[in-house]
Amino acid sequence: MKNELNRNYSEVTEFILLGFGTPPKLQILLFLVFLLIYTVTVVGNISMIIVIKMDSRLQMPMYFFLRNLSYLDLCYSTVITPKTLANFLSSEKKISYNGCAAQFFFFALFVTTEGFLLAVMAFDRFSAICSPLLYPVHMSQKVCAQLVTGSYICGGINSIVQTGFTFSLHFCGENRLDHFFCDVPALIKISCDDTFVNEIVLFFLSALIIITTTTVILVSYAYILSTILKIPSTHGRGKTFSTCGSHIAVVSLFYGTVFLMYAQPGAITSPEQNKIVAVLYTLIIPMLNPLIYSLRNRDVKDAVKRILDRK
Repeated sequence: MKNELNRNYSEVTEFILLGFGTPPKLQILLFLVFLLIYTVTVVGNISMIIVIKMDSRLQMPMYFFLRNLSYLDLCYSTVITPKTLANFLSSEKKISYNGCAAQFFFFALFVTTEGFLLAVMAFDRFSAICSPLLYPVHMSQKVCAQLVTGSYICGGINSIVQTGFTFSLHFCGENRLDHFFCDVPALIKISCDDTFVNEIVLFFLSALIIITTTTVILVSYAYILSTILKIPSTHGRGKTFSTCGSHIAVVSLFYGTVFLMYAQPGAITSPEQNKIVAVLYTLIIPMLNPLIYSLRNRDVKDAVKRILDRK
């Protein structure tokens, strides 16, 4: 009987994104807030990419990775926000089945890739501070390109597995997603199949990615801290550690929200919490990252001044 139901109801052609369930007047307010945040995100990340590309003094591994980070922030924010903005002004709030699958695939690709890229950036700081003489060898242009490519490959594998498992589910006519974009927890909740395997896959892959990347980050910073403590002068220690401050802030924001969303067994049981956390990592973090790096990084601020002086 269940197989018969699955055959009858598996052809869901669209989903309805319930979003935040606020009154029409608040929808307009949310539209304006989201539009402002997205505008700052686009301007900030594109500016960061252009500044790093134009300034010859920023042609170093650290800024090569930072440029890729800005690109990823821009991409995964763009995968989510324009559709969310359109839904604020629409009464239907629909997304096609294929559009939902594509949205989730690219979102998972870019977010997972960013997680691995942040680990790569920690390794870059470890190499620069702990092995400065070998740094040009450890982080050559070829190695940097390989590390970024590897991050995308890992992101792609996770995205393919998650999308394949999630969209193999049957939805039995229920197509209302209690979310503002297509994400695994919301999709699992409306499926009429036994989702135990999907929940285990979600938890296992998320935990594996977080444990792997955070281990690289923590070990890197343990060695960095040990090296910094050996520097005799307070000024020298502060100057060396300042190159890591922005990265630590970005890592804390990113991994804190991702852990709350995916890497705890009860994550899929609280839709309202999921929406709030999702706003943080789909809108707020991509907006804050270029601000954190531009405000805390003297090289970037000096590069902006040089570019403005040319004009």
